[in-house]
Amino acid sequence: MDFSRNELIWGKENQNKLKGRHVAVFGLGGVGGTAVEALARAGIGHLTIVDFDTVSESNINRQIIALNSVIGQKKADLFAARLLDINHDLKLDCICDFYSKNMEQELFSTKPDFVVDAIDTMRSKIDLLVFCKENNIPVVTSMGAGNRFDPTQLYIADIKDIENKKCTFTKNVLYQLKKRGIESGITAVCSKEAPKVTEKISTVENIETKDGEHIEFTKITPGSTPFVPAVAGYFMSFWVIKQLLQ
Repeated sequence: MDFSRNELIWGKENQNKLKGRHVAVFGLGGVGGTAVEALARAGIGHLTIVDFDTVSESNINRQIIALNSVIGQKKADLFAARLLDINHDLKLDCICDFYSKNMEQELFSTKPDFVVDAIDTMRSKIDLLVFCKENNIPVVTSMGAGNRFDPTQLYIADIKDIENKKCTFTKNVLYQLKKRGIESGITAVCSKEAPKVTEKISTVENIETKDGEHIEFTKITPGSTPFVPAVAGYFMSFWVIKQLLQ
């Protein structure tokens, strides 16, 4: 891949530095999908992608991988093909599975330089953030892309500095982290905008992981626009690149 336009911003030496970096992205929806593509185009040399889900018709309004022609296909497999088409030299680990604590040993046998958390399931999100914090793995997490309309309200902050406490999801994440003794040291992409909820839709999901673990959880379906999740994903990828180049 020709990274010459990137090099005009940060130089050849930094471009080579990114080629030697490993970033793991968890969740390939509207936020994580945009983030991982930007990371590939920035020149990250090694990516690990993790997502269990398939493309549904309701994804098409915002997810970069979602098209009518791929409904029902695994998001991770689709992104694997797409990312390798962007950069033929990319080292890629593709995991089509639901993230749980049982996967930690396999996933982190090679410690990544950075983790992007775009998971929207509470237990998995907390497990991942706690693991990264306890093992000194830099991580950026997404909070506040669902039920929002205005992408200009997004910002990047340490979890101790999150301003908007009106978001139930964000409040729950912060509460669960606090219970585990974590109140700072994790970077988040958040929104100052209060969530807009016109209808609450929830479904019970039953998932069996590849190692046979059965997971049941209640999935809350948020409203989502074509632009807020994408901008949140770009914020996350920007933050990763900024930190890796420092």
